[in-house]
Formats: sequence, C-alpha cells, structure tokens
Amino acid sequence: MPVLDTDDTRTDALFVSHLQRSQQPTPELIRAAVTATVDRLGENTCAALVAQEFGEHPDCALGRMRWARRAIQAAFAA
Repeated sequence: MPVLDTDDTRTDALFVSHLQRSQQPTPELIRAAVTATVDRLGENTCAALVAQEFGEHPDCALGRMRWARRAIQAAFAA
C-alpha cells in the first residue's frame, strides 16, 4: 500500500476514481478509493489523467476538482 504524503496526490487519485459526488461517499470510502486508485494507476498516471480531463472538459473538471479537494481535506483531517 502506498504512503500518500500530499493532499495533491490524494486529490488527483479521488478525481480520477470511480466515486461520484452524488454518491455522498463517506470518509472511509474516500480513503479506500484513493488507495485503490493509486495502487491501480500510480501517482503519475493519476496526475496525467487529471491534466487530460482539464484539457478535454475544463468546465466539468473544475467542479469535480473542487469537490475532490474538499472531500480529501475532510476525509484525511487530523
């Protein structure tokens, strides 16, 4: 299991994960999705997929990124 040190990495992983804001995922589901996504894709691929999405769908990507950032802050709060 990778050690995720930064909120940026976690946010990228949540952004490209299968979870949707409409599902209202719990902090436990968010943490599990982040770990599974990084295990499956790796940190660099997550970042590349985020960049691709912003290039192709900037209008949708912005809202998802805002949600992902807030969700990560809540799910990984100390």
